[in-house]
Amino acid sequence: MAIKNVFAEIDEKKKSIENLSVDQLKAEMATNKDLLLLDIREIQELVELGSIPGSVHVARGMLEFWADPSSPYYRDYFTEDKRIITYCAGGGRSVLAVEALKNMGFKNVAHLEPGFGGWKKAEEEIFDFAATSRWMRRPKE
Repeated sequence: MAIKNVFAEIDEKKKSIENLSVDQLKAEMATNKDLLLLDIREIQELVELGSIPGSVHVARGMLEFWADPSSPYYRDYFTEDKRIITYCAGGGRSVLAVEALKNMGFKNVAHLEPGFGGWKKAEEEIFDFAATSRWMRRPKE
């Protein structure tokens, strides 16, 4: 059996989920103060590049554990009725995160299609995560 092409798989999955543009995310952020915006990138990505203001960091590897109320790792900001939007660097991991959350029973879930890279390219505000984190940036060589 040949290994599946992950990018082709993600493109296929995008057809069955809600894909948001930067402008659509900004509109939701402006009108929905109860929005749960999840940054699912690895911690070093947040430290090095920053994050979208108001987002909550949930590493992709912990998503299901933090979202499951029966898990000892559960975080109470995950509620069934909350609007959840995920993002990663380029819009791939966030597709998988949306699929996982939908499979768990969350109904109002979408992702930022161009990812953090698209947010940055649009020259939107970036929160300096490293300024408030115990994690440090690597020195530039």
